[in-house]
Amino acid sequence: MKLNAIIVEDEQTSRDILKNYLKKYCPNIIILGEAANVEEGLVLIRNNDLDLVFLDVEMPYGNAFDLLDKVGDIDFETVFVTAYNHYAIDALNAHASYYLMKPISIDELIKAVDYVTEIKAKENALQDQILVPNTNGVNGKITIPQLDGFEVLNTGDILYCKADDNYTEIYLNNEKKKIVSKTLKYFEDALNGSSFARVHKSYLVNVNEVVKYVKGKGGSVVLSNGKEIMVSASKKAALLAYFK
Repeated sequence: MKLNAIIVEDEQTSRDILKNYLKKYCPNIIILGEAANVEEGLVLIRNNDLDLVFLDVEMPYGNAFDLLDKVGDIDFETVFVTAYNHYAIDALNAHASYYLMKPISIDELIKAVDYVTEIKAKENALQDQILVPNTNGVNGKITIPQLDGFEVLNTGDILYCKADDNYTEIYLNNEKKKIVSKTLKYFEDALNGSSFARVHKSYLVNVNEVVKYVKGKGGSVVLSNGKEIMVSASKKAALLAYFK
């Protein structure tokens, strides 16, 4: 997996060496920028969505720990890169993922990147999980992943879901729309047991929001917001079973 990273290091030569090593031996690292001091590093951290920061300890006008204190709520991994081994305990206390000594060992650098990659992969796997709602109808809840966590939706607030290739558009009764990187089949399975019916290859509707059925080979349903959705002939019987 790709990881967005920055380098905070006051020596240009050291930055160049690290960038070259990463490009050659750790191609999954995308360097978004580099900084020579605490203030420049703080700007990069605040303006980028980062997975990893390579951080020297001693810099002009402050050190790595001053930078981390200014950041506050840290949501990225940190790899310390320094010529001094006596900062190791402080780095551990700052929840560093890895501690690299200069001159940088290529093997150790690869280990550090592999370790952080494994951490981020586990985090992403957890974040991408969508909780299946309880089978208690519209009183259930479902979560949808976001970059900074997940959002909880009441299933009863969902009017319908529409397929868009490998994405799903979720339309809510407050006229808002959510786009989620999950297939419609995923939501069909997740909402199984709630009042949702797959009426078409591209649509999953909340049957509690259906206000009218229009006859036809498959027919169509009209939802409470006025949206009319075609019903596939093969899905007609399953839909009408909700209203018997």
